Parts: sequence; structure tokens; C-alpha cells
Amino acid sequence: MNPNTNRLIVSIVSPKGGVGKTTIAANLATALAARGQASLLVDLDSQNSLRLHHQMPLDDTSGLAVQTLRGLPWADCVYRSPYGIDCLPFGLISESDRREFERRLDSDPTWLVRNLDALRLSPGSYVIVDTPPGGSAYLTQALLAADVAVCVLLPDAASFITIPSMERWLDEYSRPRPDFQGGYYLLNRMNNARVLCRDVASALERDLGERLIPVEVHFDSAVEEALASQTPILKYAPESPATRDITALADWLLKLP
Repeated sequence: MNPNTNRLIVSIVSPKGGVGKTTIAANLATALAARGQASLLVDLDSQNSLRLHHQMPLDDTSGLAVQTLRGLPWADCVYRSPYGIDCLPFGLISESDRREFERRLDSDPTWLVRNLDALRLSPGSYVIVDTPPGGSAYLTQALLAADVAVCVLLPDAASFITIPSMERWLDEYSRPRPDFQGGYYLLNRMNNARVLCRDVASALERDLGERLIPVEVHFDSAVEEALASQTPILKYAPESPATRDITALADWLLKLP
């Protein structure tokens, strides 16, 4: 927990797409709530898909991008999911509005932190920020605001070779801040039956050391089924391997100094 703000902003990031980053973000917030922690999910991805994990109505176009462009407070579009999670969707905007929105983010490095401050979150809250893959104005904002950054990787060569890019972004936007508590890496969709997965996991452990989170989220078909029903995996399949792993991830996060 950041002693200056009495909250913890956890930015979920990745240099490449398709790694399950949004699924991790949505379910990590659920696991934290199950541990009695107030949690806010923030969607910084223009795909606006984080809401699908928490049954937000599909015809609801509200979100932080819409509020920002209209000069309106974010609090008016926070959605409380049936699972007790506060969700702040990105919102639906046109392409021209998206470009204008990104220009504003580029010119205002404290935009995310300032708007989170305005929400006056409960003391001890966890803010889980989902981001699009790769470098962008959204990633920059997320890393400038993060107390902790979690980079999601798959146990494959394509993810392995993206680590230097992530390290450069962390060095530029996060590590120079005295209140930044660390950039960590998480292996998702781990399959111990595959030699390549085991080899990549060993290489990551060797190269990253303590920066590799000592929890692996294993491949679990129930994750896709849960998304299809717009339900967090912890609620859809409480005894599944993915539920066990994501709960362990939440416990790891809660134990950070």
C-alpha cells in the first residue's frame, strides 16, 4: 500500500496482445474483493472490453473517455458489478474523439492520478488498471501512475523477446519515482505438460529473479467459459485451477511491503 495515498495502483501491462491481460485484471480485482479489499477496475483500453467480465450492459456507452472529453466527473460512470467490484469502463467514442482523447493524455502526464484522486476512494483501496498492449499514451499514463506494474507474459518465445521493451518503459516512466514499488512479470496460461512452457519458465526465473511473480496462472478452459457468461472465473468455477492461481496472485499482492 502506498503510504502517501493509502491506496495501491496496480497497472496490468504487456508489450504484446493476446496474453490474457484483461482477464487477469478483471479476476484479480474479484479475488481482492473476496479477501475483503475495496477494488476499482479501470479500463484504459479503447476496446472497452473489461466491462464484459462483470456484466455491464452492452448498450451502456459511458466511461472515462466520454467523461474526460465532456469535462464531467468520473464518479458519475462508475458501475458496481453484481460481484461487488466498482468498474470504470473506457466508454464508446468515435475515432476522431479517440485521437483527441489521446492527445490530451499525451499533454497531461498527471491525468490518471489526478482523476483517481478526485474519486476519493476508500482508504486501503486497490486500483487495477487494464491497458492496451504495446507502447501508447495509455501505457504511459498507467506506468506514471502505478505503484506496482504487472507485465503479463505467455510461456512462449514471442513473449520472452518483448521483455527488453517492457524494461525500457519501466525505466522511463516508473522506476525514477521514489514511490514506485516495483515492476513484476506474471506467467499466464502455463501448461506444465509442454516442454517449451517449462523451458521458458526456467529462463524467465533465471533472467528475472525476484521480478518474476512466484505464482503461475495455468491454462484453464473454464476461463473462456466464464467470459462467455460475463462472469469472473472465481464465481463461475470457484474450484478451478485458474481460480486457485488468481487467488494466490491476489495473496501475493496483499503481502507486498
